[in-house]
Amino acid sequence: MKGKPMIVRISPSLLLAALVTSAASAQDEDRAPPPNARPLSEIIAMVEKRDGFRHIDEVAWDEDGFREVTYDTSDNAKVEIRQDPVAGDPG
Repeated sequence: MKGKPMIVRISPSLLLAALVTSAASAQDEDRAPPPNARPLSEIIAMVEKRDGFRHIDEVAWDEDGFREVTYDTSDNAKVEIRQDPVAGDPG
């Protein structure tokens, strides 16, 4: 099959699992979410429902204990929002 491009398809579930795993491994122990925090998958699901959502670029913790979610929109804008890890509300 020389000369044919290889197309790789990644399922959304696999991508979310990789994102959760990489985010969890990057956290310091003192930066762990509070015990009553919503799972990261729920926070991501809330972001994915926003108007114009295209894909997640980055998830990180800020100094106030909020999750910072950076995503791209369908018109190629980059949006950064802060999500309360317990309530899931924008902070």
